[in-house]
Amino acid sequence: MRVLPVGDEALLVEVSSGEAAQALHAELLRRRAAGTLTVREIVPAARTVLLDGLRDPSGLADRLVTWKIPPVPPRAEDAIEIPVRYDGPDLPDVAALWGVPVEEVPRIHAAADFRVAFCGFAPGFGYLTGLPDRYDVPRRATPRTTVPAGSVALAGPYTGVYPRSSPGGWQLIGTTDSVLWDHARVPAALLTPGARVRFVPQEFVPQEFVPQESVPQEFLPQESVPQERP
Repeated sequence: MRVLPVGDEALLVEVSSGEAAQALHAELLRRRAAGTLTVREIVPAARTVLLDGLRDPSGLADRLVTWKIPPVPPRAEDAIEIPVRYDGPDLPDVAALWGVPVEEVPRIHAAADFRVAFCGFAPGFGYLTGLPDRYDVPRRATPRTTVPAGSVALAGPYTGVYPRSSPGGWQLIGTTDSVLWDHARVPAALLTPGARVRFVPQEFVPQEFVPQESVPQEFLPQESVPQERP
């Protein structure tokens, strides 16, 4: 652990891994909730945690390095469920990298119990961990100029969901209709650091293959609706 001063009221704590950053973040939240730590903001990242609004940054820096940080405790609340259609264009590439058939990718991904490690890149974008290390994948060699909002994607050890259309180089494996960022909602972000997340597979049937007899007549084109003869 390395503790660096940032301005007059903040510290940046560097740790050795993403797991260590998540554990430190959880311990800081616990101490603040218990009233033994006074801090305005606690902001986790990949391998750092920023503490802002400290009364005595120097004193806390000396104490931090003596703390014994326990592993991340299990969260008591239910997981946030995100329905996903595993219809992404990079499914074959991900399957090849994982060494499994394409149809196995949704099963493996949906079976994982994810946790939001940190947020960034865009409002509402969470970096989710939970897949075993053997399923890490590289970013695409050539990023896309536009990735649609709601795209479920993989890069390195992370899963993410694009909250809005933007350029991106992650591997796209699915889509969701969940709203990741809504300024009228409190909180605006669906995903916050430490939250548990599960992806729930949804059936995807291309429109052209929907059997016509399964569609109510009122939704069929007019020429397809049987007409009574006079």
